[in-house]
Amino acid sequence: MGSVQRAMRLLESVAEHEHGAPAKQLARETGLALPTAYHLLRTLVHEGYLRRDKGLFFLGEAAERLSSSGAEQKRRSTVVEALAHWRDLIGVPVYYAQYRNGEIEVLCVSDSPGNPAVEEWADFRETGHAHAIGQCLLAQLDDEARRDHLDRYPVQSITPYTVRDGHSLLRRLERTARMEPVIERQEYALGTVCAAIPITLGNAAATMAISLPAHQADRLLSATQQLQEEIGRLMGSLAISISI
Repeated sequence: MGSVQRAMRLLESVAEHEHGAPAKQLARETGLALPTAYHLLRTLVHEGYLRRDKGLFFLGEAAERLSSSGAEQKRRSTVVEALAHWRDLIGVPVYYAQYRNGEIEVLCVSDSPGNPAVEEWADFRETGHAHAIGQCLLAQLDDEARRDHLDRYPVQSITPYTVRDGHSLLRRLERTARMEPVIERQEYALGTVCAAIPITLGNAAATMAISLPAHQADRLLSATQQLQEEIGRLMGSLAISISI
């Protein structure tokens, strides 16, 4: 345990020196005897946590991977906390999704026993034409990417309310204003209504969405507007985090 603690102190000390630091300086800053510091530094270099260049020590690839992973976890935690806050505030399940590498990916869902999320009874990736999340993401794509997606995942009726064919869906998507919420009523799951709000992430297509039981459909528009206002309030601090 003592060696681990000393090695961690050395890593922290190296991290404070953007332009590198020699062993003697690191030993002095960490209060370690020079031979001990040399031994630990050589071990950390061997394991990839440090690298040595012209007598100076820098963080290595292994340490940078740890840092990157920690930052990613922190960003994800920020999104999870925001969705949970909106779930409790508005009283609805809240979803976050992106269109990445040609696929619809639901990255985070926050629900509760009293307000459960929609059950994914048909693969969300393959049925984007039928649910608000998919329609909102497809509406943000250019025409070529949209048609490519529908070529791979053709429109199919999965409830009596699902859009009937690709041409009808494309016309609907073309009429959707860029920042306009997408409303879907029982097209994916009977007894459920949904709304998805487009999120601006540079050139990436993203959305946050909510769902409600059909018997609460009269709440859908007001809940959507409330979520829009909340997203606008936090968008600055979430802009980086939601790129998880």
